[in-house]
Amino acid sequence: MWPVIHSLPYAFSTEHTDWATFRDVNERFAEAACAEAAPGAVVWVHDYNLWLVPKFVRDRRPDVTLAFFHHTPFPAPDIFCILPWREEILESLLACDLVSFHVARYARNFGALVKALRPAAIMEDGPVPPEWQNVGTALTEDTAPRSVTVQGHVTHIDATPIGTHPELIRTIVESERGQARARAIREEIKEDILIVSINRVDYTKGVHQMLETFDRLLGRRPELRGRVKLILTTVAPADGMRVYRNAQQQIEQTVGRINGHYGTLTWLPIMLSTNPMPFEEVLCCYRAADICWVTPLRDGLNLVAKEFAAANEGSDGVLVLSEFAGVAIELRGAVLANPYSRNSMDRAIDEAIDMPRAERRARMERMFEQVTRLDIRHWTAHILELFSRVNPAQGQGGGVFRDRRDKVGTH
Repeated sequence: MWPVIHSLPYAFSTEHTDWATFRDVNERFAEAACAEAAPGAVVWVHDYNLWLVPKFVRDRRPDVTLAFFHHTPFPAPDIFCILPWREEILESLLACDLVSFHVARYARNFGALVKALRPAAIMEDGPVPPEWQNVGTALTEDTAPRSVTVQGHVTHIDATPIGTHPELIRTIVESERGQARARAIREEIKEDILIVSINRVDYTKGVHQMLETFDRLLGRRPELRGRVKLILTTVAPADGMRVYRNAQQQIEQTVGRINGHYGTLTWLPIMLSTNPMPFEEVLCCYRAADICWVTPLRDGLNLVAKEFAAANEGSDGVLVLSEFAGVAIELRGAVLANPYSRNSMDRAIDEAIDMPRAERRARMERMFEQVTRLDIRHWTAHILELFSRVNPAQGQGGGVFRDRRDKVGTH
C-alpha cells in the first residue's frame, strides 16, 4: 500500500500481496486491544498498517471510543481507489469516532473519498488555523472537513501536525558534550559549506533527485568544488526488501559516480553512511551544518525538518524543504522546492548557498519560534482534549468538538 499512500501508483502491484494475512494480523491487534481496554476507554490506533483494527474493535466493543491517527499521507480518492480493498478499509475508518491527520490536505482527501464511496454522507467543513496555511504551496488548504456522518454515525476529523521536543533537543545540543561534538564535526569537515541530509532508504524520500541536483550544482558552479561537502545518511533496508535494496544500490552508484567525477586526492564531495546514526550525533550534525536538505517526493509530515529547526536556535542554518512534505505548511522560513522539477531544485539549493547571513538568521528564528510554540506537548494536549470531547461516555457532543477546533490556533 506504500506507493498508493504516497501517490506513486506506478510502483503498486498486488503480485506479492497477502491480504488475508493483513486482515488476520489486524484482527489479532484488535483482540489484544479489546482485552486491555476498560469499559468506555479510548482505543487509539496508529497508521495504515492497522487500518482494519477499528472495525474489528467496534464489532467486539461498542462501548469504547475509537480514534485513528495517520502518520503517512492520505491520497486523493482516484489514487486511493486503486487499492482493491478500498471498501473494507473505508468501512473500518468510518467505524472510528475520530480520524486524525497531520495536515488539512490529507483530511480533505479523506473527506473526498468518503463522498466518492458514500455519496449520502453528510460532511461539515471548517477553517484551517492560519499557522497551518502556507499560501501558494502544494499542500495548503484554507478549509478542511471537521466531521462526516454516515448512516447516523458521526466520525470527527482533525488535522493537527505533530510536534517535536525542542527542550530535549536544546538540552543535548547546548550541553558541553554537544557543543564540543558540533565543533569537532566542523573541524573534521574542512569545507566552507556543510550540507546534511538524514534519510532512510525509501523511493518516496527523493534521495535520487537530491543527488542529481547536487551533481548539477557541481557542474554548474565549479567554484564550489572543494568548498562544499554533502553528508548523506541513508539507513540500509531490512533483508528481503527488494525494492529498497534496489533503491540503496542506486544511491550508492550515484554517490560513487559523483565522487569519481568531481573528487580529488584531497576532496570528496559526498560522505555517505548507511548505518543508523545515534540521535545525539544527528542533532550535533544539524547544529554544525550550514544547510539541511529534506526534499521527499511526499511525506506525511517529516520531523527531520522540525528537529533541524529546534537544534539551531540562534544560528543561521538554512532548511531546503520539499513542498510535498506535510511540514511545509508550517515552516515558512524554509526554502521550498518541488522535487519533481529540476529547475526548482536547482533554484532552491542555489538560494540556500547564496542567502545572506541576516536573512538566514531571520528565517531560522521564525522556524524555531514555530516548532517551540507548537511542540509535542501542544500536540499531545490537543489530542487528549479531542478524546475527552468525542468520548460518548462523557456526554460530549459534536458542537463542543467544533468549538475546540476554532480555538486550536491559540491553544
